[in-house]
Amino acid sequence: MKALMTTETNSIAKLNHIGLEYRRQGGVPWKRSTFWAIEDISFDIQRGDTIGIIGRNGAGKSSLLRVIAGIINPDRGSIERAPSTRTTMLSFGAGFESRLTGRQNIILNGLQLGMEKKHVLDRMDQIIELTDIGEFIDQPVRAYSSGMRARLGFAIAYFVDTDILLIDEALVTGDGAFREKATKLIREKISSDLTVVIVSHSMQLIANTCTRVIQIENGTSLEELSTEDTIKRYRSTILTC
Repeated sequence: MKALMTTETNSIAKLNHIGLEYRRQGGVPWKRSTFWAIEDISFDIQRGDTIGIIGRNGAGKSSLLRVIAGIINPDRGSIERAPSTRTTMLSFGAGFESRLTGRQNIILNGLQLGMEKKHVLDRMDQIIELTDIGEFIDQPVRAYSSGMRARLGFAIAYFVDTDILLIDEALVTGDGAFREKATKLIREKISSDLTVVIVSHSMQLIANTCTRVIQIENGTSLEELSTEDTIKRYRSTILTC
């Protein structure tokens, strides 16, 4: 990962011909093949942007978010960032220590996401209230259902101070009430002054909230058009499949 070298003062990240290769699972080990989940993706992220990432299932959208977050490194290309840029992916329960309680995981996960301990402790009551899991907050996470883990992960990440917030709308799981609450809070984040990159299949959400839209097809970013024209192009692509 490189420091961002640009005269565009509002540019805080730039993706240069990103490619990501995966190994196919199953079959005889020495005969396993690979495929490119991401072929060639390039675009920049300007401070204050709300960027929608759209494309058909399997186009590479979720993998792209993980690359931007730094969870996985690209196999080719590069990401340049402005100095001290913080990037957070809105989490739904990954990376917890199962032996620790929910309260202890709030501190641990918060620190891992770049929060200062004082900031975590100051927000502890708000985070716990958002989880809405009652007395389970002081039970080991191994006793949690997947829905409770999702609530805890979402609540922690929601309060992280960051420069770029990455959201995969498909990760909003749990019961209907939690999905409704999480979706409402996501919309509030998108409407704020944060820089947001969101993967979504909701063209209404994209049209109403995004300042820019990047369409991904077969792991490749298409020419960037206006939000309206990109959505029209995407819909025409779906209709011709």
